[in-house]
Amino acid sequence: MKKLLLASAAIALVAGAAGAEEIKLGISVGFTGPLESLAPQMAAGAEMAMAEVTASGLLLGGSTVVAVRGDSTCIDAAAATATVERLVTAERVRGIVGGMCSGETTASLQNVAMPNGIVMISPSATSPALSTLEDNGLFFRTSPSDARQGVVMTEILLERGIKSAAVTYTNNDYGKGLADSFAAAYTEAGGTVTIVQAHDDGKADYSAEVGALAAAGGEILVVAGYIDQGGAGIIRGALDAGAFDLFEFPDGMVSQALEDKFGPEITGSFGQNPAAAGAGRDAYVAMATAAGYDGTSAFSPESYDAAALILLAMAAAGSSDPAVYKDKVMDVANAPGEPILPGELAKALEIIAAGGDVDYVGATAVELIGPGESSGSYREIEFQDGKLNVVKYR
Repeated sequence: MKKLLLASAAIALVAGAAGAEEIKLGISVGFTGPLESLAPQMAAGAEMAMAEVTASGLLLGGSTVVAVRGDSTCIDAAAATATVERLVTAERVRGIVGGMCSGETTASLQNVAMPNGIVMISPSATSPALSTLEDNGLFFRTSPSDARQGVVMTEILLERGIKSAAVTYTNNDYGKGLADSFAAAYTEAGGTVTIVQAHDDGKADYSAEVGALAAAGGEILVVAGYIDQGGAGIIRGALDAGAFDLFEFPDGMVSQALEDKFGPEITGSFGQNPAAAGAGRDAYVAMATAAGYDGTSAFSPESYDAAALILLAMAAAGSSDPAVYKDKVMDVANAPGEPILPGELAKALEIIAAGGDVDYVGATAVELIGPGESSGSYREIEFQDGKLNVVKYR
């Protein structure tokens, strides 16, 4: 231990000689909008990684990392673009954790990040369309594509013996991409999709949509929506009308708010969201609990990992310039190298400074494939006695 402390001190002294800087990182998530109940825990996760790196004194000459929050609204592409424009041009951020939802992420990337050469790592934008979008090597994500989620949903339904499903989706890139992915996978596996119907967010009454879904029938209603908006409205309408009493909840619906809003009414319903089991998740949840927020909240671990990847890539590149460090993101995320868990960012910076390699595992078993894609795993959940329970990880 004494040798490690001496080595750390020596690295810090050498690094300090290079000259410290204040590095700003943007956080662009929907503090208002259809997923606003998730945003505080996501921002807290990203900021915890930044604070951990700053406290180490080992990044680029003892540089400090400052978080700058911006409200993407999740669904308003124009508002998200304006937010990211402010972060880039006025705040001069060197990277962005975000966006949150797929459509606004695409708009921010194409309209602001790419023209300005800014790296974006999204914790939660999952549309399959982002996999093939031209991004100049600037875009990465720590949640897997919904192309995979559609397959996972299919496996869960068929394992539970459910052979027919109605599908409703929020009318945007995320909702349509997920609905299409699920419908294709489920049908191919022998299931029957009775209807695939869009719904708009922000409506006071979803009786027309619920009526059409009920008429089509199905053993279960898949709600590919947002818990703080239309998704909740669809569920309430379906329950009140007696149209469905069993629901499948994809990631945009899995939240404490789902339990708070419906409790025992959705007993037996189930779903999934990106998450990984193991020591990394356990460490992150413990750190979050000590910091006073819920680290099990959807996309909060992914947000910690997104910020950590940006900062470790900067260290590996020896530069906070996104044009330089973007080429190191895949390197620090994957083997070979020393596995790095939450709470071990100082250790990672020491290894990098000494010329070694790191394999950032993080809170979500990070493994980036292809064009910055997360291979990802999922947490299967089920509601019993009004409470969200974890079934297993896939």
